[in-house]
Amino acid sequence: MEAAGLTVQIDPVGNVFGLPPGDETCLLIGSHSDSQPEGGWLDGAYGVIAGLEVARAAAEAGGPPIAVVSFQDEEGRFGPLTGSRVWSKALSLADADKLTDTSGQSLADARGGAPEFCGSSFVSPDRFCGFIEPHIEQGPDLDAHDQTIGVVDGIVGIRSEFYRFKGQQNHAGTTPMALRRDAFQGLARFTNDINRQFADIVTPATVWTIGHAVLHPNAVSIIPGCVDFSVQWRDADDARLDRMTEIIRETGVRVAEGSGLEFERSAFASISPTRTDQRLMERIAAGAQQKAPGKWRHMPSGALHDAANVARLMPVAMLFVPSINGISHDFAEDTAVEDLIVGAEVLAGSVCEVL
Repeated sequence: MEAAGLTVQIDPVGNVFGLPPGDETCLLIGSHSDSQPEGGWLDGAYGVIAGLEVARAAAEAGGPPIAVVSFQDEEGRFGPLTGSRVWSKALSLADADKLTDTSGQSLADARGGAPEFCGSSFVSPDRFCGFIEPHIEQGPDLDAHDQTIGVVDGIVGIRSEFYRFKGQQNHAGTTPMALRRDAFQGLARFTNDINRQFADIVTPATVWTIGHAVLHPNAVSIIPGCVDFSVQWRDADDARLDRMTEIIRETGVRVAEGSGLEFERSAFASISPTRTDQRLMERIAAGAQQKAPGKWRHMPSGALHDAANVARLMPVAMLFVPSINGISHDFAEDTAVEDLIVGAEVLAGSVCEVL
């Protein structure tokens, strides 16, 4: 950012902003640069680097001032989109500091351990007239249809929560099946039951995932006395997400009562579906038609992005480039170099038209 002529400001939660000289209102471009375990090289980082290149090129050509941001903890070590949630005031820093990761470390402790990456003040959103987030699609649609650019018209909403079934740890060889309070069997029943109940209310675009589960004591010859697990569910309709929330919680209570278990829940997070700004979307579409005629489409985002939080503060838009074979959150994640370039060119053209 400094090499591109931008002044770096890191805020208290670790978001990194590169600000152009002066105090003129400008467009903000960026994404995030953290990754998932075994994540790929483009998820988030492409949006930061493409934004940085557009900002550098615009400054060299005497074009409009562009700011760049790399948001912190988009991938959810402490919860979904932590950095942009705090910056957009969807979550206070005091409440964010109480969040913990799967090892039990709090955000407050993590921030305290890296003071050089946590500043003293937040960048005012009044500095920006809008936000564009370039990103890889992370899905198969563009690649499957041989298209180069996706103009995002909306971002799904997300709910996530952590749960615990607590039973009785016991000997795997001497405890009769009828007397067991097996926490893992509770999780198995829970999974089966929510799948069955969701079938009546979801659409083909609705998704839900149990992506984290830890048995205790996790030994071959011991009936597990406890299981901690997560559930995450996504959809473009708030009412459907709310109904799914009810089903999940009611099912947990019912399974626990029928299995001699205790049921606990914690760390609920919720972000509503987001519509992108019509004007910004039209400018990206015009750029896509110029740089990739006939090879672009309007599409929703099934993944959650920082733009969903930034939309609380200003107009937002997103553009996608293809993910080869639809693979993301994996080392195999990749995009053809020519598609990355076209995405940056569409972004640059859109910026000139917007400003």
